[in-house]
Amino acid sequence: MAGTSTAPEDRGGDMSQDDRPDAATTAFLTHRNLLFTVAYELLGSAADAEDVLQETWLRWAGVDLGAVRDQRAYLVRIATRQALSRLRALGRRKESYVGPWLPEPLLTTPDVAEDVELADSVSMAMLLVLETLQPTERAVFVLREVFDLDYDEIAEAVGKSTVAVRQIAHRARAHVAARRPRGVVSQAESRDALRAFQRAVRTGDLQRLLDVLAPDVVLLTDGGGIKRAALAPVVGADRVVAWLDRIPAMVSMEPVQVNGHPALIVRQDGEIETVIAVRVDDGLITGLYAVRNPEKLSHMERETALRR
Repeated sequence: MAGTSTAPEDRGGDMSQDDRPDAATTAFLTHRNLLFTVAYELLGSAADAEDVLQETWLRWAGVDLGAVRDQRAYLVRIATRQALSRLRALGRRKESYVGPWLPEPLLTTPDVAEDVELADSVSMAMLLVLETLQPTERAVFVLREVFDLDYDEIAEAVGKSTVAVRQIAHRARAHVAARRPRGVVSQAESRDALRAFQRAVRTGDLQRLLDVLAPDVVLLTDGGGIKRAALAPVVGADRVVAWLDRIPAMVSMEPVQVNGHPALIVRQDGEIETVIAVRVDDGLITGLYAVRNPEKLSHMERETALRR
């Protein structure tokens, strides 16, 4: 996945005299993408996931590697516990959040889109479903269903018994199944719907826009109280079109891969104004997720700048 900066790489890590990474750094770098993805799926924030990686590295650097039987499991355990602690604190902050809360959009590479299960698990729609789980349920679900860790490993990571973890996994699986998006939508289908949406918005063709939106489409806009956004979900094609009609004509729209799926970066005067992700069912857009909070776009700004 994109956006996986970590302490050893950013700070140089501990190097031996011949400039080769030491054993702790090598192990961390080997598993850092996994650790970042675990943290991001638990937190819905690339910035917080990077902080978890930093905390994980600081703890890992002090571990006696000779006493570690499985380095990957040990690192996942550290990262999960750090993420859970942060997730509980975030939960309290979200209670006072202004308007709808959306995950921080994450610029992803083509290989993520090719992994259908991973792309589904980090999609905006799925991350919003995960938001409805309790922190421990979310961790158990992600570690089991996304990363296929065995129950004993998960029990170590979340500090529960294996029996309890099995029960939590069953409960979380049923909860997610009742709320997750219907079926798996192909990348091509999503791109086609998004391309039609982009043309309709750019040309101001309201009828074409209505044609690509499902009648019960839902628009969620996250301005975080900083940027103008709807303070409640906008429901229904007519209402969504009226809201989208406010997009200034001078903005540019760049197709990208965000959270494993086609999306649009909306720029004004060269700076990212909004990131729009979509959910598509049966060829129509049923969900629009517009992230406008500048605090959630700074990571995306850095990532896109690096790719230019």
